[in-house]
Amino acid sequence: MGWFSKDIATLDDLFVHTSRDIYYAENQITKALPDMVEKAPSAELKRGFETHWRETEGQITRLKEVFRLHGVEEKGVTCPAIDRILKEANEVAGEVEDKRVLDAALIAAAQAVEHYEITRYGTLVVWAKQLGRNDWASLLKQNLDEEAATDAKLALDGINRKAA
Repeated sequence: MGWFSKDIATLDDLFVHTSRDIYYAENQITKALPDMVEKAPSAELKRGFETHWRETEGQITRLKEVFRLHGVEEKGVTCPAIDRILKEANEVAGEVEDKRVLDAALIAAAQAVEHYEITRYGTLVVWAKQLGRNDWASLLKQNLDEEAATDAKLALDGINRKAA
């Protein structure tokens, strides 16, 4: 099933597809975070990535619960957007020699990931409510709130100032 395909006929179909998209994305992020932890020169940034890694695992658990409550198979659909964001993050990080600038590059990459997740979860919360499923909306809102909090922590981090 792809975006705007004949397989998406209803808002519910679109909700399931988008849920599978973010499920795939979260699983890819979980695979990428250990590398980000390893690459981060700053101990503070390493800790932040480790915290986000644990949060991401919790977000995956909540998505699994949404699938269960919905009665659909728990699975992902390939998300080229997150694949590209993660690929770009890896490429940029490999090109930066100054450790302070590397931290800033990793923060920028992490924020790109967060912004993608925020858009997906924000949309899914609205759709869940429109479908009359406040139980789904509540679980997805928890994920959205965590993503927004992580983005805010990254944006206010003093690490960027050190790279200047």
